Amino acid sequence: MQFRNVAIAAAIAALPSIARAQPIAGLYIGTGAGMNIMQNETVQSVNGVATPGRNIQLNIGATALASIGWGFGNGLRGEFEFDYRYNSLNRLSGPNGSGSLGGSEQKYGPMANLLYDFNGLTPMFVPYIGLGAGYQWANDQLVSGSIKPASGAAGAFAYQAIIGAAIPVSAMPGLAATVEYRFMGLAGNRSYTSDGFTSVRTNDFNHSVLIGLRYEFGAAPAPMEAAPMPAAEIGAKTFLVFFDWDKSALTARSEGIVRDAAGYSTSHQYTRIDVGGNTDTSGTPAYNQGLSERRAHAVAAELVRDGVPQNAIAMHAYGDTHLLVPTGPGVREPQNRRVEIVFH
Repeated sequence: MQFRNVAIAAAIAALPSIARAQPIAGLYIGTGAGMNIMQNETVQSVNGVATPGRNIQLNIGATALASIGWGFGNGLRGEFEFDYRYNSLNRLSGPNGSGSLGGSEQKYGPMANLLYDFNGLTPMFVPYIGLGAGYQWANDQLVSGSIKPASGAAGAFAYQAIIGAAIPVSAMPGLAATVEYRFMGLAGNRSYTSDGFTSVRTNDFNHSVLIGLRYEFGAAPAPMEAAPMPAAEIGAKTFLVFFDWDKSALTARSEGIVRDAAGYSTSHQYTRIDVGGNTDTSGTPAYNQGLSERRAHAVAAELVRDGVPQNAIAMHAYGDTHLLVPTGPGVREPQNRRVEIVFH
């Protein structure tokens, strides 16, 4: 019977599972590049004379950015970025005729963004949304033009909205490919003066599509879909890490237990370490599944910080399906809010 239990446990552990992306918890960096489409830019006046209906048309251009941020482990992220956009000028048009323009408009500057990742919706990618605010310099350089709207650089408050998706790279924990759409606008008017001309402009609206990479430092391997709990092994060492209600953050006591488990790994032989997240029954099954994943992720990440190799850890999320203390639905049972660290 003992041999049969061990054989069943080994067979279950060998079954393939689908990795689930986890909330970012800690420092990350990102980069992206793509195309920028700029709406027509309105020229409000030239040398103090109003020019109603006069617009600068721009060609499709390019954009790139680099960012550094911090994930709070619950889907929220805050980041700082520096971006660059380039569009060549096309035409100056209006009710009084039009003429070709040569040159470009370049925008660059810092932005601060707040984003939210919708973890747990799919196992393959994580959609996210965000808002940002910052400052951008718009530098216009004209080569020629039948009616000069003036060159130079002008800065303005900027704002943006972000919709994107991250696709985790399973072969490298912490790495993800990103696809994004960004809308950026510059607030207010901007004044340019050169060659005796002064023009005032508004409506600097940009639509950008970017492809990029993001890397989370210290990321543990992604937890797996919930699988049946293996039968108990003879001699398996288990550490229990308990959590406050509806929380996935480690307390000082919990961190001490994880350190003890990491210390055990250096003085004992093992073949793998299972990290299994669990919840009580006080939430919905879908919410509890996500909470158990966040708890497993927090413990696995702490184990890695304490020196346990990432490739030795196999994470599981059981939600409210593996109760240590059997209860009915909607019960806040502290013993069930736990992560089990099991050495095999």
